[in-house]
Amino acid sequence: MRALILTSLLIATLASRLHAADDYVPGPDSKPQDGVPHGEVTKYTFDKSKIFPGTTRDYWLYVPKQYDPAKPACLMVFQDGIQYKAPDVFDNLINKKEMPVTIGVFIMHGRVVAPSTNALDRFNRSYEYDGVGPNYVRFLLEELLPEVYKKYHISTNGNDHAIAGASSGAICAFTAAWERPDQFTRVFSSVGTYVGLRGGNEYPTLIRKTEPKPIRIFLQDGSNDLNIYAGNWFLANQEMLSAFEFSGYEVNHAWGDGGHNGKHATAVFPDALRWLWKNYPAPVTAGKDSKQLINDVLVPGENWQVVSSGHKFTEGPAANAKGEVFFTDIPNHCIHKIGLDGKVSVFAENSPGVNGLMFGPNGKLYACQSGKSRIVSYDADGKETVIAEDAPSNDLAINQKGEIYFSDPGHRRIWFINAQGDKRIVDEGIDLPNGIRFTPDQSLLLVADTRGQFIYSFQVQLDGSLEHKQPYFHLHVVDGSMQSDADGMTVDTQGRLYVASGMGIQVCDQAGRVNSIISKPQRDWVSNVTFGGPNLDELYVTCGDKVFKRKTKAKGVLTCQPPIKPPAPRL
Repeated sequence: MRALILTSLLIATLASRLHAADDYVPGPDSKPQDGVPHGEVTKYTFDKSKIFPGTTRDYWLYVPKQYDPAKPACLMVFQDGIQYKAPDVFDNLINKKEMPVTIGVFIMHGRVVAPSTNALDRFNRSYEYDGVGPNYVRFLLEELLPEVYKKYHISTNGNDHAIAGASSGAICAFTAAWERPDQFTRVFSSVGTYVGLRGGNEYPTLIRKTEPKPIRIFLQDGSNDLNIYAGNWFLANQEMLSAFEFSGYEVNHAWGDGGHNGKHATAVFPDALRWLWKNYPAPVTAGKDSKQLINDVLVPGENWQVVSSGHKFTEGPAANAKGEVFFTDIPNHCIHKIGLDGKVSVFAENSPGVNGLMFGPNGKLYACQSGKSRIVSYDADGKETVIAEDAPSNDLAINQKGEIYFSDPGHRRIWFINAQGDKRIVDEGIDLPNGIRFTPDQSLLLVADTRGQFIYSFQVQLDGSLEHKQPYFHLHVVDGSMQSDADGMTVDTQGRLYVASGMGIQVCDQAGRVNSIISKPQRDWVSNVTFGGPNLDELYVTCGDKVFKRKTKAKGVLTCQPPIKPPAPRL
């Protein structure tokens, strides 16, 4: 009898939960209201995409009655067309001034129409929505939204833009903001697909490591959401919430017991919008109360500053003992100097294909002249001396003894030049050896593999040979790429390694793990990184046509000076 009672209670509980999962009812803000001006919804088709070639899709525009062509309206983009009774919600909240005058853009995913009725269309939904990376937001910003801007006066300020979606459309919305926080700062995510379909399961880790971005996000999900081969949706959304909270984001959530549908999301949508637009037009911020390890490096409020611009391609930053920073402009065959007063001057001209730079213990600046396949040095007056001929070098490292190691990516080699000027090969086989640096104690040599995912570590022997080669530092890779794009590197007094990469500046501990990712100063190739300034506490990066810097809590190391032993890492 007891077993029968327990079984009956269990069945009743399950039935109650199943019923509750479908028991969400939209409130009055989701319904047409008397006396409230109604916006207009019009339908369009877009079939001109080059980013998603061959696709066609419908989209709808909602324009509120309060829209004034003389004033820029805000913007909110939705994936999968019209959802959440959004036009009615917009009518009511705009009328009550609980959100700004906002034009809604409701976009269907693309499809490549089949050539005949005997074939299926190619459905682009998962490809466009689940795929992390910049493709979809580029489609919005470069292709579809310009069609909308032709019709209406819409703000181009990202603080005035929101984006929303359900399931795969939700991760798509977040990805758009993650990739372009300068264009989308407010995100509504319902039953978001942050699972292992196309890499979305990596987001909680990246959020915890990456410098916080100005994104405000509202998450909705239910305990009866999907649990399939790709993962558990509800647990994944809780992981996202935890990562946002850990990293100091403005995040809110509504958990329920619903399934993979829009019922709960539709019910909470008005309140979510109020929260997303709270205190508008005050800008969205992030990073408050962050627990990230990046806080050990970055100074709050200190962002990237342009130090020098107008170049063709900057590379090779290196600091001297004073903290003055020198860098190269490879196509212009020129070396520039950044003084402690911030003024930039030309240090040396006509240095063919000059790339990596490094100061030696004698105070001279050493340079890789790839144009003449040699290594040269410069004295304080810019007088050039040839150090090694037939040296196809890209980057170099110099220790306290004046010994030089340089990378030779074209031949997949690492070379060594001893203090007497004798040159020999000390390693072969890294796919594309690039950046090369010593650890602060100068016992290990680190080599970046641009085409791979790892930074290699070698133990330096007394005779200059390299032993115990390991693909040691494990880097993050941009989605869609098979390589890290690791380039120049530097180290600090704590033994942290800073790697210029496609993901940004990846900061690794001595155990080979990425602890933090510092965002790029601009959307371009980050070629190199070093510490400079009088206290070696300014991080300089060469990025495309510019050089940037930012103040840090960390302090760099000049490996041409006596070695220092950093504290041991946590293992």
